[in-house]
Amino acid sequence: MHLDVQDLRNFYYRSALGRAAQKSLRGRMLELWPEAKGQTVVGFGFAAPLLRPYLKDARRVITLMPGPQGVMPWPAGMANTSVLTEETLWPIETGHVDKLVLLHGLETCERPSDLLEECWRVLGPGGKALFIVPNRAGLWARRDRTPFGYGRPYSPGQLDAQLRKHQFLPERHAGALFQFPSGKRMWMKSGGLFERVGRSLPTMMAGGAFMVEATKLVYPPKGRVERKKSRVPIGVMEPSAKPI
Repeated sequence: MHLDVQDLRNFYYRSALGRAAQKSLRGRMLELWPEAKGQTVVGFGFAAPLLRPYLKDARRVITLMPGPQGVMPWPAGMANTSVLTEETLWPIETGHVDKLVLLHGLETCERPSDLLEECWRVLGPGGKALFIVPNRAGLWARRDRTPFGYGRPYSPGQLDAQLRKHQFLPERHAGALFQFPSGKRMWMKSGGLFERVGRSLPTMMAGGAFMVEATKLVYPPKGRVERKKSRVPIGVMEPSAKPI
C-alpha cells in the first residue's frame, strides 16, 4: 500500500517529527556515502528528502516516484528532477546508475521481486544501492501515524536473504530512527539523546528503520553451459552412419 505523495510531503517537510526523521535518515546515509562527485544518483519511492546533499557535485540526480504514490516537483527553487514512473519499469538506460536509494519503495511494492530486478538492471557494474525499510521489531512500524507504519516491515536477515536472491551482495548495515515515534514535546526534546545512544547499538537492535548497502553482482548469463566435446578413446573407430 502506497501513501499519497501529499501525505509524505506533509510528514517530512511540515511536521517536527518528520523533519527529525529526515535528519536521522540523511545523517546515517551520509556516513555510508559522504559524496557522489561526478556520479549518477537515483532515488525511488520518496527518497527526495535524502538526496539534496548530492545535488551540488553529482553528475545527475533523478527522483523516481511510483504511479500509485504520485509525484511532486523537487527540489524547490531549482530545475525539477522528479519523474512519475511505473514501479517496475523505469525510464533509465541499463547500467547507468552509480548510486540508488530506495525509501518507501520496497516495503510498499506489491511486486518486490520485479522491483529488485529493475534495481539490478539500472545499476552499473559495481554500482551500489541503499535499501531503507521499516524495522519489523521497531516501534515505528507499529504506529500508522508515520510512513513507516505502512507496507511490509523487514528484519535485517529477511532483507539480506531477498537481496542475495536477486544478485545483490549486502555489505554494510546501519540503523536509524531511534527516537520515539511521537510528535509530543517531551519525546521530541529527548530525540537527540536517543539518536546518539542508538547509533552505538548493534544493527539487530536498530531503531524504527535500518539501511542495507548492497553491491550489484554480475554473474554469467543463466542457461549458458559450455559443453565439452566428447573425445573418442585411442584405438576406437568413430561411429559412422551407413546407408540402408
